[in-house]
Amino acid sequence: MSSYQGGHGVRGRGGVWIRRVGHSDNQGQVSASQYSANELEDRMSELVLQPAAPPENTVGTGKTKYLRRPGKGTRGRKVVIRANHFLVQLSGKELHHYDVTIMPIVTSRGTNREVMRALVKVYGHSNLEGRLPVYYRRKSLYTAGPLPFESQRFEVSLADEDQFLRERVFKVEIKHVGSADLGHLEAFLMGGQPDAPQGVIQALDIVLGEHPSSINSIIPVGRSFFSDSFGSHKLGDGLDSWRGFYKSLRPTQMGLSLNVDTLYTAFVVSTLVSEFVSKLIGKNLNNSRLTNADIMKMKRILKGIKVEVTHRGNTRRKYPISGLTTVATRDLTFTCDELGTKKKLVDYFREVYQHNIRFLDLPCLEVGSNPKRPIYLPMEVCVIVKGQRYEKKLSENQKTNLLRATCQKPVDRENNIIKFGLTVSGQPTTIESRVLPPPLLKYHETGVQKECLPRFGAWNMNDKKLVNGGKVKFWYCISFSPNFTPNDARWFCKELGDMCRVSGMEFAERPILPPIVAAGDRLETLPDLLIAILPDNIGNLYRNLKRICETEIGLVTQCCLTKKVVRANLVYLSNLALKINVKVGGRNTVLADAITRRVPVVSREPTIIFGADVSHPPPGEDGNPSIAARLSQSARLASSVRNRFLAPQRLS
Repeated sequence: MSSYQGGHGVRGRGGVWIRRVGHSDNQGQVSASQYSANELEDRMSELVLQPAAPPENTVGTGKTKYLRRPGKGTRGRKVVIRANHFLVQLSGKELHHYDVTIMPIVTSRGTNREVMRALVKVYGHSNLEGRLPVYYRRKSLYTAGPLPFESQRFEVSLADEDQFLRERVFKVEIKHVGSADLGHLEAFLMGGQPDAPQGVIQALDIVLGEHPSSINSIIPVGRSFFSDSFGSHKLGDGLDSWRGFYKSLRPTQMGLSLNVDTLYTAFVVSTLVSEFVSKLIGKNLNNSRLTNADIMKMKRILKGIKVEVTHRGNTRRKYPISGLTTVATRDLTFTCDELGTKKKLVDYFREVYQHNIRFLDLPCLEVGSNPKRPIYLPMEVCVIVKGQRYEKKLSENQKTNLLRATCQKPVDRENNIIKFGLTVSGQPTTIESRVLPPPLLKYHETGVQKECLPRFGAWNMNDKKLVNGGKVKFWYCISFSPNFTPNDARWFCKELGDMCRVSGMEFAERPILPPIVAAGDRLETLPDLLIAILPDNIGNLYRNLKRICETEIGLVTQCCLTKKVVRANLVYLSNLALKINVKVGGRNTVLADAITRRVPVVSREPTIIFGADVSHPPPGEDGNPSIAARLSQSARLASSVRNRFLAPQRLS
């Protein structure tokens, strides 16, 4: 039994649109045979390009025109649902925007925020007349009502914990930029203005995010806010997932609404670096030897993480890790005075701090702002600073644990949103919606079930055959997994072949070669299909295999993870058969209404349906590009796809 979830997720800048490509009274066919070549050339020369007049059903000012909504849908069963939107009431206060300049310039947003907090603490009741400003991204300040000046400079002192608690003096200039027109927003929400005042909405969105940003235990990340007090789960290898919430102010038909949703992201566990490293490499540091792979993994993960020292009493200085030493702690020496005297780090810590270093075979951390003269710190005297988001790539095991933590039922998700205590509105918004009737699906006439009506967005392939089965005469099965035995491969190939044939495909009983361990010199014939068994920790193997096979060689591939294949059941095999069938030119099912030409618009005129999406690289893969893909379909049944790869272009 195999089941499929109806609908699909839209991400990036994806979308679908339809364009009519011709019209004729002759069953939608356009013919040019009635004209000679010379007549066509004459007619083409008479064409004149000119701007099209905007349709009558548009609204908007200036160059931007928007199509009016043609009406409201009526089909389907009416239901009332709760949305994660909370209505917001506008106050009559005027919102003012100020430009902020802090000197000397610092790159840390946290330091800039501390400077502004100190400014409000010192000057809040005097120069600011008690108004509580909202500071945003180094340069912007917002207040409810005007400040008593157009421009003014302030001097603020801030203790620098990274410089032995010395005070740093900052000069802050605040200059009035303008005020937000809340009347324009109110008119837009009432339908009196066609254009949304995005600047006003952004300013209000910033104001709503000020309260969680000001709480030390909450970590802001863009429009999202995270804290381990909201809930956390262990991901493994020294990482935890923290629960947080996303907020965004949106204009809606019901008024101004605060969109709130829960989400998770990975944070580095606050612990001794030595304990973190032990979890990271999965070894007991007391009795295990480190390999080069261990050192490389430690260096890659630790770089950039901020640590706090514990061996200097109350002076808890913080440093970002810049690297690891190339020698073990027991052999590490450094220059301890201006005369160039060399001293062992182990002896120095024993004499100065009365600390006997335990893990002598570990490398030391390199910290400090001078790469030519780094500061060396043993891992056991450094604690990872709490609240650091992990922005590198997660391992496959960590991804799995994160997905388990984020999988929630709608009712649980709603309760978590309400628990954040937002005072905008008491309950989520209720919306009247419609459940559309599912389309009737057509399968092959030789199956027991020739048609299928999905229920609750799901259906299966029981007693059905593919409407058009693809052909696979020659195929290979190659294993890249050390845990996948030849017996496993023979069993899997037989079961998969049986499922493809039962589903209605012409599928060869055996591959050209028996299942083999990957060996490029043995692939002499280009097959119709390559089945690749991948290890569970695939790294870059999947991406490289797809790139080489499908964009350079022109070989259709189907990749399978070892953990799925070794316990493959009928559901998994059926899903694989459906994916393979489409890839080799078959069609799984079609809309019954498309066959009888009853699909609105599409059935009446020749039509192209376009879909587009942008896939962005995950965190930790900044060197990889975003990939834009476009799909179009002009066939009458709109149920098959052919790939075409174009030369890559860099978009600016």
